[in-house]
Amino acid sequence: MDTSVSTHSAAPVLRVTLITGASGALGGALARQLAAPGQRLILWGRDTGRLAAVASACSAAGAQVEALSLDLADQAAMQAALAAAGARWPIDAALLVAGQGDPVPPGLLVEPPDQVARLAMINFAATAALASALAAGMAARGDGRILIVGSAAGFHALPHAPAYAASKAGLAHFAQALRLAVAASGVTVTLVSPGFIDWAGGGRPVPRLLKISLAEAAQRILAAMSAGAGHAIIPRRFALLRLLDRLLPGPLRAAALRRLRP
Repeated sequence: MDTSVSTHSAAPVLRVTLITGASGALGGALARQLAAPGQRLILWGRDTGRLAAVASACSAAGAQVEALSLDLADQAAMQAALAAAGARWPIDAALLVAGQGDPVPPGLLVEPPDQVARLAMINFAATAALASALAAGMAARGDGRILIVGSAAGFHALPHAPAYAASKAGLAHFAQALRLAVAASGVTVTLVSPGFIDWAGGGRPVPRLLKISLAEAAQRILAAMSAGAGHAIIPRRFALLRLLDRLLPGPLRAAALRRLRP
């Protein structure tokens, strides 16, 4: 029996997607929803055990998977990993999900300086630097999609989480500016600002009306990226809270924010 491969048969073209924060709840859910034959997933995450579990699930679904345990605070390691991945396969899409949401520690009035610096690095500086590098490569090829996960917290001056809110606010402005900068080059940049996502161990209880399930959040995020949306707020109820924040007089807004608790 002739088992040779015809020289006229083209290898299937795989879509290459980078996902940061893949060991987290949201990043892992997004990876699992994308996993399918014809997908090559590059998964980055800090938690080695969780990352291995996500990679295994994605492989079982038919995706080709490369997983790397990586802390985005290490800029040199991040840029080296990106260069190595890009040298093997041009990255078609990137989902920048990694982030930290630490509030002011119990018993303290404000965040410790090292916490402020780390949140600023992970939530803003590292993600923005990665998005910039990806956008440059995609623009040179004339195609690509970048999804940046911000937060509805970025709309509000949260006294119980100043660094988190500020880092997400900065990331939102960066994402919107990057979108304008690369729009003519065939690259789309989508910012998604989630509110409360409901997952096991996902933090303090909040009213059901303000929550969205992890599966639904992942679906809506992928739909927004696929549609090339500039900005999506999920659930949409948080858009109303943003409007209310803008309309309230300053003293009332400050009083409401001070009453919030982590």
